[in-house]
Amino acid sequence: MKSGQRNSSKDASVDGSVREQALSILYQINQQGAFANLALDKGLQNSSLSIHERNLITEMVNGTVRMQKHLDWVLAFFLKGKLEKQNPWFLNILRLSLYQLLFMENIPPYACINEAVNLTRQRVNSSMARVVNAILRNILRQKDNLTYPPDHEPEYLAVYHSHPDWIVKYYLNEFGWDATVSILEYNNRRPSLDFRCNQLKTSPEQLVHCLHSEGVACHISSLIPWAISVQSLSKSISDLQSFKEGLFYVQNQASMLAAWLLNPQPGETVFDLCAGVGGKTTQMAELMNNQGKIIAFDIYPQKLDLLAKNASRMGISIICTEAGDATQIAYEGKRPDRIMLDAPCSGLGVLNRRADSRWQRRPEDLKALLEIQQALLHKAAQLVKEGGYILYSTCSTLKQENQLQVEEFLEKHPDFRLEPMDDRLEFFPLRGEDRSQAQQGMLLLIPGRYNTDGMFYALLRRI
Repeated sequence: MKSGQRNSSKDASVDGSVREQALSILYQINQQGAFANLALDKGLQNSSLSIHERNLITEMVNGTVRMQKHLDWVLAFFLKGKLEKQNPWFLNILRLSLYQLLFMENIPPYACINEAVNLTRQRVNSSMARVVNAILRNILRQKDNLTYPPDHEPEYLAVYHSHPDWIVKYYLNEFGWDATVSILEYNNRRPSLDFRCNQLKTSPEQLVHCLHSEGVACHISSLIPWAISVQSLSKSISDLQSFKEGLFYVQNQASMLAAWLLNPQPGETVFDLCAGVGGKTTQMAELMNNQGKIIAFDIYPQKLDLLAKNASRMGISIICTEAGDATQIAYEGKRPDRIMLDAPCSGLGVLNRRADSRWQRRPEDLKALLEIQQALLHKAAQLVKEGGYILYSTCSTLKQENQLQVEEFLEKHPDFRLEPMDDRLEFFPLRGEDRSQAQQGMLLLIPGRYNTDGMFYALLRRI
């Protein structure tokens, strides 16, 4: 493996039940169509596993799903017959074990192989257990001489970094070879963990002190003054007293810029058209000093239930929720001063933390997404007051969802213009070309460029 490709494991000890649970979750994802994050949450909740064991299962599952194309490329050289014809338990055991052998440091190979044999004996039969033993030992002997496509071809990037061909080709056309490699490498790293300080209740300095007292290794981010970068935890997040008291919200740093860019003021009326579970919504309430009114819309009532719980935990009382399709809003009250529109998108900017997204998205999905984005932008334009602002954001890197979408909106809505954002990002260490973008009213954060997820922002003002 190239440097930076492997993930370290602090402790070499892995109980057999850890691999067994990881395998069960993988089966749910690959054979039953479960989403990786939901399957992991369900598998780990209310369990007696230690934080170390939970982290190991999470890494094994997400890593195996993320690197599946790479793993299957290797396995194809050592397996007889096509991969899709194999027994699914047998294939998942091989993938899970190969991920450990190739990408996890401090995992003893002999223990990994022995557990693979035991799992195969339990889930398939003794005959296939001997096959697993032979294949993994053969790969272990030859892993430093594995054959990949030529390293100057797009296929090499797609296989080695385990991404769909169409995504790699898009990145190459848009960003060039070196930037594409950087993006792919970032997408395969273990996701960072960041807390957004709830400044209604505490300061970043006080929060760090509190977290240290609870055994959390962390520091204030060098990118964002109200962000806390977390290195390690001694317990699960939900068990932290500081979490229970609503002192922080878990959020990637790139996403923390959204509310700041929209800049809602105390006393204003603000709409959040696709609020989800409330990351951006609650931050807007913080910036408004919990004064004014935020109406949070989402098509999924269960997400709004979580939003309400988050708001209550954080001491926020100005958020009202409304379940339904935001494009069908029939609102006759005071026009909102500002609208947050974090639109549904392909999610190509957050492949780092959504292990299975790269395999779920297809180019043909874009048409429906673009239509939804256009409808939401049109509705926002109808709703916002004169002089009011719309922040359009996606967690995508695709031009069709971002720059081209905004340009088409402006052609259809001549009463709107892009508003410069660079003055609102003086604290953020933007590169020259990115700061120039922000001066024009649009900003694309490429995944990994600032060690954050990829995000797109456009600030629109009705004139």
